[in-house]
Amino acid sequence: MGNFLALYRHEGAGAHRSVEEILAKSFAYGVVAGVVSVYLMAVIYGRLGLRAGGKATTTQVIHVLAYGGVPMAASLAIWVLTALLAGEATFVETPRADLEAFLALLLHVQFIAYVLLLIWSIVLQVMGLSEIQGLTTRKAFGVWFLGQIIGFLASLFLALVIEALFPGILIHFIPAP
Repeated sequence: MGNFLALYRHEGAGAHRSVEEILAKSFAYGVVAGVVSVYLMAVIYGRLGLRAGGKATTTQVIHVLAYGGVPMAASLAIWVLTALLAGEATFVETPRADLEAFLALLLHVQFIAYVLLLIWSIVLQVMGLSEIQGLTTRKAFGVWFLGQIIGFLASLFLALVIEALFPGILIHFIPAP
C-alpha cells in the first residue's frame, strides 16, 4: 500500500485527485497486490534459495517476507498521518514554493522516513533469508536481488498479458498524470 502511495506521489496525483480517492485506491489495490506479491516472491526466493544451497520451505519464506514488511506497515501509518495533515500536497511530486514551512518540512521528513524504512525492510528480508536458508549474508543478498529482478520481470509479463487480453483495463489501476 505504501508503494502505491509513493507511486501516486511520483505521478503527481494530488494535483487532480482527492486524498480520499488516492487513499481508497491505494488500500484497495495495495492489499491485493501485497498478498499476491508475497506469495509470488516466496516461491521465487524459495526456488533461488534451493539453487544456492538453502533449505527453507515456502512457509518459512512467507514468514520472513511478512516480518520484513513490518517497517513498510509503519511507513503506511506515516503516509496516512501525512495525508491527514498536509492533504493533496502529500501526493504532489514537487511541492509548491508557497507551501507553509511546516508542511514542506513534514513532506521531507515523511519521504526520508519512507526511504529509511524501505532500507530497513530490505535488511530484515536479507537477514531473514540468510537465517532460514542457511546461507551467508552475501549469498542471501544475491538471492534477494535476483529475486527482485525475476519478480519485476514476472510482474511486467503478467501486466503485458493482462493488457493483451483486456485492452485498456490497466489504466484503471495505474495512476495517470
